[in-house]
Amino acid sequence: MRFVNPLPFVADMDRSRRFYTQVLGLEIVEDHGDFVRFDNGFAIHEGASLLRSVFGRTSKPTEPFGRDNLVLYFEVEDLDATFADIGKKVDLIHPVQMQGWGQRVFRFHDPDRHIIEIGEPQ
Repeated sequence: MRFVNPLPFVADMDRSRRFYTQVLGLEIVEDHGDFVRFDNGFAIHEGASLLRSVFGRTSKPTEPFGRDNLVLYFEVEDLDATFADIGKKVDLIHPVQMQGWGQRVFRFHDPDRHIIEIGEPQ
């Protein structure tokens, strides 16, 4: 069995599409309205439609989809340049920090409160 990718639920596809393309610089390779896949394999899905598909729910959730219990991890070659580029555009959790395992990362929230971690390759 091959793991493909996480599929975070998002409340507003237009807002999330803009965030991931304009702030993080990802390119869309597949867009079906309620599902978007980016050039690095990462994908997002409109939450209300996915809740209907998976659970048969028709009501919209009242809480954010992100609950500080899942990290979406990305790597970049130049962490400092990436932080300088996007650090002021996001809901920052913390700036670049050295982690106990010897890697530098910074973390922030996306518009749905999912944790995004960007680190340098180890």
